[in-house]
Amino acid sequence: MIELRDLKLLSALARLRHFARAAQECGMSQPAFSMRIRNLEERLGLPLVRRGNRFQGLTEEAEMIVRRARPLLDDARALEQEISAFRGEVTGIVVIGVIPTATAYAAKIVNQLHKTHPRLLARFEVTNALAIQQGLYEGTMDAGITYADNIGQELITVQPLYEESYVLFAPEKMVAAFEKEISWQEAGQLPLSLLEPQMQNRSILDRIFQEQGIRPDVMSESTGFMSAMIMAREGSVATILPRALIEAIGPIEGTRVLDLVDPSPRKPICLVTLERQPELTTVRVLKEVADAFGQ
Repeated sequence: MIELRDLKLLSALARLRHFARAAQECGMSQPAFSMRIRNLEERLGLPLVRRGNRFQGLTEEAEMIVRRARPLLDDARALEQEISAFRGEVTGIVVIGVIPTATAYAAKIVNQLHKTHPRLLARFEVTNALAIQQGLYEGTMDAGITYADNIGQELITVQPLYEESYVLFAPEKMVAAFEKEISWQEAGQLPLSLLEPQMQNRSILDRIFQEQGIRPDVMSESTGFMSAMIMAREGSVATILPRALIEAIGPIEGTRVLDLVDPSPRKPICLVTLERQPELTTVRVLKEVADAFGQ
């Protein structure tokens, strides 16, 4: 007989693909975790882990068990959260996948979530839109904050949050000739640091430049905005940021923020969750806070 605890351990191992991290998440020592997995293999008479010098993944049999176990684990988790809610508190963990451009807005939502439900832990996973959708379907994420036009609609609930717009963040000396705004044509002639090409934000910017017949002068690329902002503060490059991010950070000495115009595109950002019955209490309160936050 497979116990619910065994399914939780196997699911954690499938998600994290690392014995030590899975054991830590499950509140166990690694030796105890490994022993429990081996005992499960003996009881079932099946190999569950492909072993070598390092963890090489789960066997086909184990992957099948994990797939079938996800609805059971979701139901158990929902039951635990409902019991906590009857006691007047919301506890547990809500895992939120967030695209890089929405991290500042997501942080504000989570800050409000903590005020209303202090015992609820929100865990961010900053990643791309495709990984968020995959995480929702696989059950490794509870919610996502992502582009509304880049998420599949099947079995997914979409809750609008705000519209993303863009600004140029640059050293003061580099944009001394401009007052409050700069065109994309003019921005494309500056040395730029942008996200890597596989990131959705970069695809959006590339499309805007292409539609304007612009070939931007890209000097560096990264998976996040921090390095570009530091380089801009040091005076070597400019970068293009979502307005929500720069508004959250505030003024930075030695830099200027200019509105990007001609055109002035806006991309809808939304909160996405998987349609699930019963709905997790943690997801329900997250949606309530996000809805109130946007009003």
